Amino acid sequence: MQNRSWIRQKWGIAALALLLFVAGCGGGNTATNTDTNTNANTNSNSNSNMTTGDNGTAGASEEPLKKVTVVLDWTPNTNHTGLYVARDKGFFKEQGLDVEIIGPGEAGADMMVATGDAEFGVSYQEGVTQARIQDVPLVSIAAVIQHNTSGFASPVEKNIVSPADFEGKTYGGWGSPVEEAVIDSLMQNAGADVSKVNIVSIGDADYFTAVKRDIDFAWIYYAWTGIEAELRGEKMNMLYLTDYSDKLDYYTPVLVTNEDNIANNPDLVKAFVAGAAQGYQFAIDNPEEAAEVLIAAEPDLNAELVRASQKWLSPRYQDDAPRWGEQKREVWVNYAEWMLEHKLLEKELDADQAFTNEFLPE
Repeated sequence: MQNRSWIRQKWGIAALALLLFVAGCGGGNTATNTDTNTNANTNSNSNSNMTTGDNGTAGASEEPLKKVTVVLDWTPNTNHTGLYVARDKGFFKEQGLDVEIIGPGEAGADMMVATGDAEFGVSYQEGVTQARIQDVPLVSIAAVIQHNTSGFASPVEKNIVSPADFEGKTYGGWGSPVEEAVIDSLMQNAGADVSKVNIVSIGDADYFTAVKRDIDFAWIYYAWTGIEAELRGEKMNMLYLTDYSDKLDYYTPVLVTNEDNIANNPDLVKAFVAGAAQGYQFAIDNPEEAAEVLIAAEPDLNAELVRASQKWLSPRYQDDAPRWGEQKREVWVNYAEWMLEHKLLEKELDADQAFTNEFLPE
């Protein structure tokens, strides 16, 4: 449900890098305007529920709330629950923030955050890595989920129980080079040949329709599509990436901001992360109530799916980390090395510039 958004953003990164370079040469400051959200509002989707939860003002004796925009990576889902909880339970307001949650529009979250059209966004480690390699100033400020919950799913009748079984099968993806690289990596370890896999692009096609009609397996996130399969009673085999390589246990999704915010508005970043951390902690401790917050905010979502997904995902937000949002340097280094080995990066990543734990509450 997420990677298709990432590939759209990925191909925009090169254009964004060029835009930032030209702006820098011209003395412009397109990446540092964090006080206006005109373009962000233009790029938001039509879901009227993805808006601010407060009226933007505090009491007469209090200072006005700081208006902030956070742009999602994809349509609202349980990866985003903590943000909605922080907004609608008043945790952001306690930090002095009036937070508006918007959709990515055509530009995508990474581009909007990097150019300052939104102060914060939801992204992925692979997207931030690609951006940093091309000198786009994105920085990951918190890991939403501690471990990668994605993998290759297939109906049980397809008899795909290991990467070796990919041979002779059709994979349906979204057209990213990383897909074949991951499939190839897993198959090589199993002594299999990726050239014997028919790889096709299915765009935004529904997984359940596609596996009945066009393909044998696809890359999914279990917290959403896997849980939906359970609810439908459709048994699937799930090959998690983390079962085959530690280097593929990367952070997806993450919360991001840009370097300008970190340098010039550190208190704003700290306040946002503090509110988000409180929201996700609430979702960890109260998955049922957190699910209802998301359902109320986004009534077009499948309520049964949200409740079941939230129950599955809530303990995985923090998992074995000492606190929610914590990121390890080795995770950033390992995945960047894997991407470099598979010719998905042009140079090595400076991992220390790609993420920070500085703003997480103690």
